[in-house]
Amino acid sequence: MKIHRILVRVIFACALFGAAVLPVAAAINASQLGASYDTSKTNINFKIYSSRATRIELFLYNSASGTQEKLRRVMNLGTGGVWSLSLPVTTLSSAGITGTAYYGYRAWGPNWPYSASWVKGSATGFVSDVDAAGNRFNPNKLLSDPYARELSHDPTTPAMTNGTVYASGALYRNLDTGSVAPKGIVLAGDTQSIGVKPTRAFKDDIVYEVQVRGLTMNDSSIPLASRGSYKGAGLKAAYLASLGVTAVEFLPVQETQNDTNEVDPNSDTGDNYWGYMTLNYFAPDRRFSSDKTAGGPTKEFKAMVKAFHDQGIKVLIDVVYNHTGEGGAWNAADKTTYNVMSMRGLDNPTYYSLTSDLQASWDNTGVGGNYNTHNPIAQNLIVDSLAYWRDTLGVDGYRFDLASVLGNTCEHGCYNFDKMDSSNALNRIATELPPRPAAGGSGVDLIAEPWAIGGNSYQVGGFPSGWAEWNGIYRDTLRQSQNKLGSVAVTTGQLATRFAGSSDLFGDDGRRPWHSVNFMTAHDGFTLKDLYSCNTKNNLQAWPMGPSDGGDDNNNSWDQSGIAADQRKAARNGLALMLVSAGVPMIVGGDEALRSLNCNNNPYNLDSSANWLNWSWSTDQTNFQAFAKAMVAFRKAHPALRPTNYYSNVDNNANVMEQSRWFKPDGNVADATYFNDSNNHAIAWRIDGSEFGDTASAIYIAHNAWSAQVNFTLPWPGTGKSWYRVTDTCTWAEGVNQVRTPGAEDAVGGEFSVYGVCGRGTLVLIAK
Repeated sequence: MKIHRILVRVIFACALFGAAVLPVAAAINASQLGASYDTSKTNINFKIYSSRATRIELFLYNSASGTQEKLRRVMNLGTGGVWSLSLPVTTLSSAGITGTAYYGYRAWGPNWPYSASWVKGSATGFVSDVDAAGNRFNPNKLLSDPYARELSHDPTTPAMTNGTVYASGALYRNLDTGSVAPKGIVLAGDTQSIGVKPTRAFKDDIVYEVQVRGLTMNDSSIPLASRGSYKGAGLKAAYLASLGVTAVEFLPVQETQNDTNEVDPNSDTGDNYWGYMTLNYFAPDRRFSSDKTAGGPTKEFKAMVKAFHDQGIKVLIDVVYNHTGEGGAWNAADKTTYNVMSMRGLDNPTYYSLTSDLQASWDNTGVGGNYNTHNPIAQNLIVDSLAYWRDTLGVDGYRFDLASVLGNTCEHGCYNFDKMDSSNALNRIATELPPRPAAGGSGVDLIAEPWAIGGNSYQVGGFPSGWAEWNGIYRDTLRQSQNKLGSVAVTTGQLATRFAGSSDLFGDDGRRPWHSVNFMTAHDGFTLKDLYSCNTKNNLQAWPMGPSDGGDDNNNSWDQSGIAADQRKAARNGLALMLVSAGVPMIVGGDEALRSLNCNNNPYNLDSSANWLNWSWSTDQTNFQAFAKAMVAFRKAHPALRPTNYYSNVDNNANVMEQSRWFKPDGNVADATYFNDSNNHAIAWRIDGSEFGDTASAIYIAHNAWSAQVNFTLPWPGTGKSWYRVTDTCTWAEGVNQVRTPGAEDAVGGEFSVYGVCGRGTLVLIAK
């Protein structure tokens, strides 16, 4: 952010007021929380968790908003803090609910005990907004079900913009939200296909990160009614397949507040485009569905997944289990005024990490407060929702936002990341939703953004077995080498370590090169073009390029002295190096065609034409897209670039093929002295393709990070072989055919041939 049957699990069920009982073994969502029809479709079963509530009532509506409830029933408290009620469908129809059933809950507890004289919008029974145990019950706030499979709408909409109604505190606690609050939708279920899930090994993936709406809103090839939707995204599956993408990673698609996003020059900087404020962990975001009827988002999301699966493309989703859309305190000095929309009004200390006095949010995310990832019940919600997206909606894997919070080992008044804690959320997720095996097969791909804010939360390389990570050190090292020559010391040894899969980060605990997700850019920060075109961020622009607040001031960017050809060359270098590095490359949507945001590095709020991908390309953009497509194809054609294990190199004989060998420009084997001298800025390596069943007997890559040309003496290509050029990123070669197609490579020469690589250029050769 800004900065995957039955499985054995342990649930710590809590009795009323939080008294713990012995753990029991259970299945995914063993308590069947949520609202669902029985097998005969004649009854609806409602179940919700709260260990601290003294009374919970179910409210049912025949419309999403603008009306009062048609039916009100008291829930029954059973074992383990689970409240339940079964209602015949005939009861609902008698009450006037004959179509979609919309529902929510009202809860009472120690800080607001139930009184028979309470009426909506009154203070009857009120004791405090928050008590010493951290409870924040308020029956005036209709609460959405954390396990609802869809939500009717967002808390604020174009027709209802007053978000203060959801707040507690003296000014707002008596404001009733029943007619306006988001409501759960009871789905009847379906047998809709999600296609055949790809079982490809993660090491062989090319990840494409993109926002669902932004993917197609500007695309005239998509029917107008489908632009910006799941349906529209599915229509781009063929394009992504043609680009070589094997996994599309969508920014958050779980329900978030975005109904009020404005697409006009008066857009509020508080608009939510990226989607990192989750309101519900089960519900597909309704705004991204062209079918907004009840059940429409679920059906359309599944159809989109099938469209990608039909092209052999995995669907990964960005998930946010470190904080929620309920947010934090309205004012740091006021511990009473908080939004009460869902989990906070049901069981605040169970679902949220609090300060040691239980009066405020513990914040490790910078956006209001931590989700209580160490609590077993809160963990249930994480695992249950992940399993739902995997099993019902067809998702193949997840990228976890600020995932260090999932490694927290305490609940209130503290934060400590410890990957060895078997009870933390990270280890539980990997146990109950088994990761995909190294060679491929069933399972899920688990990807962590391995940092948060403060404490020991920066954990690149520090995650437990089963987890891949966004490798921020890869990004920073390559950016500094490209853009900070003379001001930041980067050795060839550091570069070599990153190119070879970052064994220093992942090899010490049994993980492999493919646990490193290599990226030069992400949604958070500069685009690829802007990384090499902007010296500083420029976020306070007029709409549609801004304004956006925040954004990192240290981007390791450089405008290449304003020379457009050099900017394109730098972008080719960044992309090419990533695509020949061991690990899993991630490309940001639009970077394949040099998308620019005019130096805005934090466009989280811009639901605008400028922030949506542009599909009308200039000649330079078309050429770059051809370069990107061909380099992706080259990577996919050569398994030597996608090793399962770290490359081996056991001797210093340059005329014996090993899995990999590093060379100085003069053709001699690079040694520790060369690697560790920060005055050296040119390095080359040769990979033995035959070790991997590759069609190329050897691949040679030379990278010159100097500003001037460096001559590279080529090593032995193998007996009876010569070197042939696949690509040279230098400006002289720029064009639609800058990467040669197989069989059309340019002859260069054999051992001891000399090749001049321009300043800040990269050369890729194959032996044949």
